[in-house]
Amino acid sequence: MVTRYSLRVLALGYLLFLLVLPVGLIAWRTFARGLAPVLTALTSPSAVHAFEVTLSVASWAVVANTIFGIGAAILLVRHRFPGKRILGALIDLPLAVSPVVVGLALILVYGRFAPAGGWLERHGLQVIFSLPGMVLATVFVSLPLVVRAIVPVLEELGEEQEQAAHTLGATGWQTFRRITIPGIRWALAYGVVLCLARALGEYGAVAVVSGRLVGQTQTLTLFVEERFQNFDQPAAFAAATALALMAVVTLLLTKFLRPKD
Repeated sequence: MVTRYSLRVLALGYLLFLLVLPVGLIAWRTFARGLAPVLTALTSPSAVHAFEVTLSVASWAVVANTIFGIGAAILLVRHRFPGKRILGALIDLPLAVSPVVVGLALILVYGRFAPAGGWLERHGLQVIFSLPGMVLATVFVSLPLVVRAIVPVLEELGEEQEQAAHTLGATGWQTFRRITIPGIRWALAYGVVLCLARALGEYGAVAVVSGRLVGQTQTLTLFVEERFQNFDQPAAFAAATALALMAVVTLLLTKFLRPKD
């Protein structure tokens, strides 16, 4: 009994000092002078543009990782091929690599003076210091989330229903649409929400490849840093609180997306 309550107190105390107090302090500083300064800060042209860039980058990253995540999960669970373990390890690589390293690697590949990046720029596509590079960086850091949410569910479902559908004459697309997708829909939704939350809060890799150009390639996380360094604390705290609320809302969505027993 004593051990159980001690563990509870330890866990709650850990979360209190590590999570609740810092986030609560930001929220308190944000609304200390009322709601009007917050609305003014969040409706400024630079803040609105940062919101637009953030949502654009996050949306493209979620779409790319959803398509890749479904295909990679089916490939890992339903097929056997040489290099399967290597593929699984590569998918998990973003969890171990620093986002700053990811940004630097993208510059070395897609920068203006790199062979691939130079060729793309000569054909009218600038990757680094523009939206495509920011999307690539965000896709990389959130790559494993959809895959790893779907794989355990696919393994648990097994192949019996899909094989029965094939026996009855269903095509691959019909089997995928009517059996596979309904079977993994909650895991897919959970992975998509996690991917969205990760994409909204990405800083390191995006900071390297974006160039931090105010009004051009500035996401909301970069806006918070830029405003804080320029001693505009009301705007920095307001944007930080907005980011925190967006993350909380996306995570709460997972509770509503789960099926009720």
